[in-house]
Amino acid sequence: MDERSRRLRDARLEAGHDTAAAAAEAHGWNRNTYASNENGNAPFSYRKAKAYAAAFRVRPEWLYDASGPMRSAAIGGMVRIIGKVGANPEGLVLFATGQEGFDLTPIPPGGTESAVALQVAGHSMRGVADDGALIYFEDQKTSPSSDMLGHVVVVETDTDEVLVKRLLRGSEPGRFDLESIAGPTRHDARLRWAAHITAIIPPFQARRIIVSGG
Repeated sequence: MDERSRRLRDARLEAGHDTAAAAAEAHGWNRNTYASNENGNAPFSYRKAKAYAAAFRVRPEWLYDASGPMRSAAIGGMVRIIGKVGANPEGLVLFATGQEGFDLTPIPPGGTESAVALQVAGHSMRGVADDGALIYFEDQKTSPSSDMLGHVVVVETDTDEVLVKRLLRGSEPGRFDLESIAGPTRHDARLRWAAHITAIIPPFQARRIIVSGG
């Protein structure tokens, strides 16, 4: 896999498509052609890069030759709602898949153009964020830091799960306990990244500010 195809794979994963086949089906592409482009067997053109970039919400220049940032600055002060969280007691993030676009919401106070949001579904996070609320965090994918301990944060485990949990020390360095808002604590998890929650917008206000079909 060359660097261009690796960037294509990364863009596809961040857009919420677990497999190349799922991305091809969602966007109406030939499965074999797309798979060959992503695994590096068939290098893709800049014209094709523009089509893929539009679907995955990245810059075509970055996708084709790593020129500039992965994504453009937030459009009109808006950022993406990337999925739903809290649909079950585990606090599992259900990323949006098979969509042409994302719903958008304004950058929160103190947030940056790297912010993204999750929308709460259900009542398993009652007392922290109610059904329909928006949870914002900075999409920077950095390692857990000591100032996150004891706080509810967004994390990704080494088993590909993205969760909203209270972060606690595990039994040894590099391991963390993940305390659920409603449900059992997960012990000694390995994490790929963690992010502070930067804002929570209650359901009534969230309904007023979400722009559908971004």
